[in-house]
Amino acid sequence: MSVSRRDLLKLTSAGLVGASSAGWIEQLAQASQTTSHRGTRKSCILLWMNGGPSQGHTFDVKPNGEFGTIATNVDGIRVSEHLPQLSRQANHLALLQSMSTAEVVHERARFLMHTSYRQSGASAYPSLGCITSHELGRPEFELPSFVAIDGGIDGNNAGGAYRSTPAFLGPRHAPLMVADPDRGVENLRPAVELEAVDVRASFLDRQEARFQERLGAASIAAHRTTYQRAVQLLHSNQARAFDLEREPQNVRSLYGDSQFGKGCLLARRLVETGVPFVEVTFGGWDDHGGAAAPIRRRSPIMDQAMAGLIQDLSQRGMLDDTLVVWMGEFGRTPGNGNGHFARCWTTVLAGGGIRAGQVVGRSSDRGDTVAERPISPADYMVTLCRILGIDPDKQFTTRDNRPIRLVERGGNVIEQLF
Repeated sequence: MSVSRRDLLKLTSAGLVGASSAGWIEQLAQASQTTSHRGTRKSCILLWMNGGPSQGHTFDVKPNGEFGTIATNVDGIRVSEHLPQLSRQANHLALLQSMSTAEVVHERARFLMHTSYRQSGASAYPSLGCITSHELGRPEFELPSFVAIDGGIDGNNAGGAYRSTPAFLGPRHAPLMVADPDRGVENLRPAVELEAVDVRASFLDRQEARFQERLGAASIAAHRTTYQRAVQLLHSNQARAFDLEREPQNVRSLYGDSQFGKGCLLARRLVETGVPFVEVTFGGWDDHGGAAAPIRRRSPIMDQAMAGLIQDLSQRGMLDDTLVVWMGEFGRTPGNGNGHFARCWTTVLAGGGIRAGQVVGRSSDRGDTVAERPISPADYMVTLCRILGIDPDKQFTTRDNRPIRLVERGGNVIEQLF
């Protein structure tokens, strides 16, 4: 859901926010948020490499490839020579080297890997973030259940990042978008004192309540929820999680000074506060000119940020309850990584209580086919749901009374991870 121009003018004229705050209210409307607090429920941080990262230059380097490999802290597991910090976190990693999805168009592949469903006409399906928001979010918590962070771009981004939609789960499970982790959610300070905000918000809510009573429209109820939660977040001490300046310098240094590193740090702060799902997008992986040079340049950014995130979560005792997922929409052509390749590629999992320190599945010697345990999008999604404690078979009814499952049928859990 997004707030219309008329709705924004109503907010401004009511004095709830100043004109400069309207962008924040619109973001909040798009998020409009049930949320979770830390406890027995798990959380997920998705590190999305937009454009399709080359498996042959990261986590499945072949002898005929352009990069060398280095040993990790797990016997038998080797990674790219340009990932030294992650090599020391391999005991926390599971490398899934046999992804096989057969979808090489960026937009369709992004849809598939976020939802487990193939794109078909105008059909809409919720992404993993929206599913997690719906299933693990808690209405009483003050922050959004799903936050999506722009972690910057280095290279060819192959179009914009995937924008998750909640589909039949409802607009309250859409993500709150953070364009710059350094700035967090802008305009959290109201244009007037909070006491005045409360008075004006109460007046606005009474007007909306009467309007809803007369018309009974679901959209009016959604608007009321948006305004109420906007005021709730203005009052919330939990909103300090968006302020990276509160983090000690030694911890900030662990992640590096890149936008992606800051996005990963913000993700940790949000999960620690109680947000169940955070997606951090690092764009630029569509390396059609050859993957070696750009990934050699890009690797230190990813290496420091991802390794720092895993180390930080582990040191805080959070890693077992936080699943970290590293993936893109597909891989790259074996050898030079020049083209799209979905027949056999790699994703990485860490934390969440999985059996780590292992390689799951195997690619052929040339990396062009799956040699052992192919992993489909449905396999992958049901596995992520199981790790998070979500029932992937749960069924809903769409607005046109069509039964639909959270996850596409036919998926088999990757048992090696449990």
